[in-house]
Amino acid sequence: MTENAQQQPPAPDTELPTQYAPADVEGPLYERWVERGYFEADEKSDKPPYTIVIPPPNVTGSLHLGHAFQHTLMDALTRRKRMQGYESLWLPGMDHAGIATQNKVEQQLAEEGKSRHDLGREEFVERVWQWKEEYGGKILGQMRRLGDGVDWSRERFTMDEGLSKAVQTIFKKLYDDELIYRAERIINWCPRCLTAISDIEVEYQEDDGELVSIKYGEGDETLVVATTRAETMLGDTAVAVHPDDERYRHLVGKLIKLPLTDRSIPVVADEHVDPEFGTGAVKVTPAHDPNDFAIGRRHGLESITVMDERAVITAHGPFQGLDRFEARSAIVAALRSQGRIVAEKRPYVHSVGHCSRCKTTIEPRLSMQWWVKVGPLAKAAGDAVRDGRVKIHPEDMSKRYFDWVDNMHDWCISRQLWWGHRIPVWYGPEGEVVCVGPDEEPPAGEGWHQDTDVLDTWFSSGLWPFSTLGWPEQTEDLRKFYPTDVLLTGHDIIFFWVARMMMFGLYAMDGQVPFRTIALTGLVRDERGKKMSKSFGNVVDPLDWMDKYGSDAVRFTLARGANPGTDVPIGEDWVQASRNFANKIWNATRFALMNGATVEGPLPDPERLSATDRWILSRLNRTVAEVDAFYEDFQFAKLSDALYHFAWDEVFDWYVELSKTTFQAGGAAAEASKRVLGEVLDVTLKLLHPVVPFVTDTLWTTLTGGESVVVAEWPTDSGFRDAAAEQEIETLQSVITEVRRFRADQGLQPGQRVPARLTLDGTALAPHEAAIRQLLRLQPEGENFTATATLPVAGAEVALDLSGTIDVAAERKRLAKDLAAAEKEKAQANAKLGNEAFLAKAPDHVVEKIRTRLAKAEEDIARIESQLAKLPAS
Repeated sequence: MTENAQQQPPAPDTELPTQYAPADVEGPLYERWVERGYFEADEKSDKPPYTIVIPPPNVTGSLHLGHAFQHTLMDALTRRKRMQGYESLWLPGMDHAGIATQNKVEQQLAEEGKSRHDLGREEFVERVWQWKEEYGGKILGQMRRLGDGVDWSRERFTMDEGLSKAVQTIFKKLYDDELIYRAERIINWCPRCLTAISDIEVEYQEDDGELVSIKYGEGDETLVVATTRAETMLGDTAVAVHPDDERYRHLVGKLIKLPLTDRSIPVVADEHVDPEFGTGAVKVTPAHDPNDFAIGRRHGLESITVMDERAVITAHGPFQGLDRFEARSAIVAALRSQGRIVAEKRPYVHSVGHCSRCKTTIEPRLSMQWWVKVGPLAKAAGDAVRDGRVKIHPEDMSKRYFDWVDNMHDWCISRQLWWGHRIPVWYGPEGEVVCVGPDEEPPAGEGWHQDTDVLDTWFSSGLWPFSTLGWPEQTEDLRKFYPTDVLLTGHDIIFFWVARMMMFGLYAMDGQVPFRTIALTGLVRDERGKKMSKSFGNVVDPLDWMDKYGSDAVRFTLARGANPGTDVPIGEDWVQASRNFANKIWNATRFALMNGATVEGPLPDPERLSATDRWILSRLNRTVAEVDAFYEDFQFAKLSDALYHFAWDEVFDWYVELSKTTFQAGGAAAEASKRVLGEVLDVTLKLLHPVVPFVTDTLWTTLTGGESVVVAEWPTDSGFRDAAAEQEIETLQSVITEVRRFRADQGLQPGQRVPARLTLDGTALAPHEAAIRQLLRLQPEGENFTATATLPVAGAEVALDLSGTIDVAAERKRLAKDLAAAEKEKAQANAKLGNEAFLAKAPDHVVEKIRTRLAKAEEDIARIESQLAKLPAS
């Protein structure tokens, strides 16, 4: 905690405005929190640490609902731990987002009629830094709007000096341990971004294509192969068949003519080929297909590249210079004119990979790249979860994690970009290769040059849990706050980010895990459960909702939908309801302050408290225990729901209303209730604070005069329980609810007063007569009191005189009409359900609808008959 955090704030106002205005409160209050250093963690503190590192948003990004959702949950965890006495660190930062950021600046240059090559590498990178300073980091300001309690003094960027040193250090260490190597392999190539991308950056979708069957060879030595990518045949170097396929055994080892070329290619036997699929013969293009590359390696085949980096045909001949899709049509046409097309199928729907950033169809391409040998790293990452050092929550998500780490392929880490961490390898004039660490001088002299590629963005973000704390230096931050406690992130980036951090953390930190728990969330969807997408027109800017309803309302709505690992539907109506909840908290606290609620002094002894006071304190302690249990299990939806119902239903709707009678009566009982009400609001506001920080801090400081609820002590369960008081108040609630229902059934207005006689002697309700009368608007019985309706409830009796409040004859007539309609509905439904011919022909959903109508009619009949029975005699 900084020195500022210890200073006492000015005395709070003793009164609250009549209405809560989030826009007037949130911005200034957040800045006050930051100025006082509430979110700054002290690495020298004796308090136990609690650490979360933020999944670094892209420097190109802005706050969307997914960010708001996860940030709300991380903020809730760290705020609660801070209140519990932990040295709570929530570390913020941003990712340089290699491809996305380079694309932004290249688009900017294109508007000026330039390309990055016009500037050159050094000037272009400087231009990207300028863009980052001017436009990047927009999301950081938006995080303040949301109320993120992050330690801004520790903000990091994946391209800052310290993290760049960490990247170079671990590259050198992996290289020296022979876990990084350079090799020619088939990679996913984006012809638009002009770089390799990893398997997990490829999005597959069903596209309309064409499947053509082509005859290779001549005469008796012919084979038919089928392909969706006819343009790649220019790079075919074999046709493969299964070794046991009798149809082609006579051709294995022979050369056959490759159409449209002057080359002949061999027929090879390979067990990879499925003899049952298609013709059982496949074309082999080692430079343009990963499976074909493997076949080519096994049989020593040549790899012929027929496209350049922009997917333009380079193979000599009439198709040279054509785009790959133009070439596809031209090649099929040429084959058709030669009579070599045996069959064509259009459209042929098949799964096609696309670049996740620009949506361009990716091209498998043979390329020299840098790779991480993931075998031993992935095994360590799997073992850490299997042996319990890292817990995945919810546990059923572990299968997805193991499916990935147990079957991981070597990771292509080089990218043909200019923005990013440049690969720290130098090449010499005699073929020398030197990997340079951060404290080493690169080789100099004529002919020496550095590798032009940069590292995959996920390489640097994979170091995030420890590089942000100062690694490779053994800093105080690293000693205090590593391993981190919780990684909270979406289940959709288990493969992108989680597995990378596990591999690198265990490797760099001598077997120490990067985090103890992986808490996986679902994705935010619209109120109908549909994925949010610009094309669907259902994307919501959370800032719009914050402007309209306040940040607390958005946060509470998101938390209330956060069941572990499952997607979160959200709609504006739900945010509006959360705004109403914030208003309810505000109004209830205003009432309490106006009626003298206080936190001064100890709570009165239980024997001096009314049953109502003991009931709410008992329920309060149960709620504290329940909320704590839900937090430990990452059950944000359940803890939010528990707090909502406790605060609204029990505190505001029942305890506050029941207390009004006590306050009006005055005396010792009123003074005790004022202290109890103050205690209940004090604890309730603390419990709500991690999820709805702004309104709770404003109210808590006004109620208690304390510095800030941000640094207040988290409530603990005192162990106080009073089952008898809970039962007594539940009985009271049932009486009031039943009589209110009867009043509504009789058409009485909520504020309409009715004479009543209460027979409560000998029941637990006797002490509550004043409250019952006040809440139910029941007048004392007068001289001419006539009990026209008697309600026996919970061992007591409530007799009402309705003679002066309703027209009994008119009410009987109205109810009789409703009863006749319900009985007619019942008869019609019974007639249809009793008709065997109807039941035999009607669809199931129609029959079910009629059964529902019958049940509703029977329910209406019972209700109306009950109302008629309770009406006074005419």
